[in-house]
Amino acid sequence: MPGVPPSRFAYLGPSGTFTEAALLRLPAAQRGTRIPMRNVPEALDAVRGDDADAALVPIENSVEGSVPVTLDALVSGDPLVITAEVVLPVGFVLAARTPGEVTSIASHPHALAQVRRFLRTNYPDAAIVEVLSTAAAARDVVAGRADACVCAPLAAEVNGLTVLDEDIADNPGAATRFALVSRPSPPPPPTGNDVTSLVVYIAHDKVGALLSVLTELAVRGVNLTRIESRPTGERLGRYAFYLDCTGHVTEERVGEALMGLKRVCAEVRFLGSYPRDTDENPVAPPIGLGNHDFADATRWLQGLRSGG
Repeated sequence: MPGVPPSRFAYLGPSGTFTEAALLRLPAAQRGTRIPMRNVPEALDAVRGDDADAALVPIENSVEGSVPVTLDALVSGDPLVITAEVVLPVGFVLAARTPGEVTSIASHPHALAQVRRFLRTNYPDAAIVEVLSTAAAARDVVAGRADACVCAPLAAEVNGLTVLDEDIADNPGAATRFALVSRPSPPPPPTGNDVTSLVVYIAHDKVGALLSVLTELAVRGVNLTRIESRPTGERLGRYAFYLDCTGHVTEERVGEALMGLKRVCAEVRFLGSYPRDTDENPVAPPIGLGNHDFADATRWLQGLRSGG
């Protein structure tokens, strides 16, 4: 199939963003064509429109939480699926054209949120300018639209800026999770340490609807690692729920859980099963709820049905 494996990669640009740094961790992206985009919806629409085979977009930060624009863009428009994730440690620098007085500092809102204490302590009187990306902030400094920027070391290097301060993040252990998104296709094979991502829409006029969702996962030993609500845009009080679960759609217990969700939810959008980018082992399912237990139970039931 065209674009499988992907060779054209859209990403949140311009060159020098953390997203590009994360993209360069993927061997296929190192060999392929990298296409910088102005924002996340534009990157995802490039995949939907076949102008790119895949897009790498930020989805979650360990300090600021999820990236709402990414979540919203994934569930609007034609379906897309996540095929891989990249977890990138995030380190910031303050950079300028030359050392001197700093009266304005530009950066992406998520980056600014992660260096609040540093800016408040060291540059309390500087005007803060929010822009589309940390790399765009670096370009604004080059163009003279800001005195300094909070950016990735890569952006400072690419734009020839002088680093005024290094390692300025308030939380040194911060990391951002990125998702590689493509058009729907069979998921990559299970690795034993995978994530399945979903969006579920519950019946809001049904008492205990969210509990029903959680029960379908819990009774099958599927560990829920993230749940978040986002407004559907219909009216106040209408929300969709984003779920990350351990396991792979090809596993018996995960497959049964998805079928259960299909029965109790108004709608389920499958966002993909893909390898976790971590050395941590997944949480083991309770006794009786492992994949082999489900396989044994399935064989037993088939035997009953066949009269064996």
